[in-house]
Amino acid sequence: MIVVVLAGLSGCGGVRQGDVALPLPPTASKKELAMLGHTIQVGAFARLDNAVRLMQKLDALGLDAYYYRHASGLYKVRFGDYPTRKEAHARAAQLRKSGVIEAFYLVAPTSSAAARFRHYQEGALRKMLVNTAQGFIGIPYEWGGESVETGFDCSGLVMTVYKLNGLNLPRNSRTQFQAGNPVRREDLAPGDLVFFATNGDATVSHVGIYIGNDRFIHAPKKGDTIRQSSLCSDYFDGCYLGARTYLGEDG
Repeated sequence: MIVVVLAGLSGCGGVRQGDVALPLPPTASKKELAMLGHTIQVGAFARLDNAVRLMQKLDALGLDAYYYRHASGLYKVRFGDYPTRKEAHARAAQLRKSGVIEAFYLVAPTSSAAARFRHYQEGALRKMLVNTAQGFIGIPYEWGGESVETGFDCSGLVMTVYKLNGLNLPRNSRTQFQAGNPVRREDLAPGDLVFFATNGDATVSHVGIYIGNDRFIHAPKKGDTIRQSSLCSDYFDGCYLGARTYLGEDG
């Protein structure tokens, strides 16, 4: 049986007396995230709150939208997971006709980092995941994306980082935990997700994306901004629950 240890082994020190070992399901067959199909990109906003409003409008239609900061500095919104370009175009045209969106751009799955780098050596996809996460540093936190205020919550951040790179990561931190393959703390690699029990029990309540050197990027709490933190800090070392990887050894 595989176990993950609260405050497990790492460069931060060994296992402390009283740490709790949690049993994990066997992983004889490795789980692998599905790659996204065609997605629809809309909007080009200078103001982040405008991108959030559009995202929420699309979410209300069950379209599971997410936003990101483009290299131009503008905020754009993406949604959908369509097996063919024809289906993506038909849906986008329907939404434009009904006034939900205006101009749109179809993003082909072949253009994603996952499609280009997933089976390459030297961690090319992992580097892309880290670079994408770093691009969100400084954006405000917002729980659940349910407010017209701007920002990400923790699981929304990591979901967006993965989807922007072509991997269909679930939305909720607990389902994210279940979707991956257990990885020991000393074996963490950039792009893996680290999970925490911040509510005083042994259940997943927080997640971040590991970037190396015992550091991770996360959306901490309301009123705060997306930032880097250390697994070695007393707080995160104490509530560390485990880690999951979604990539192969050559990811």
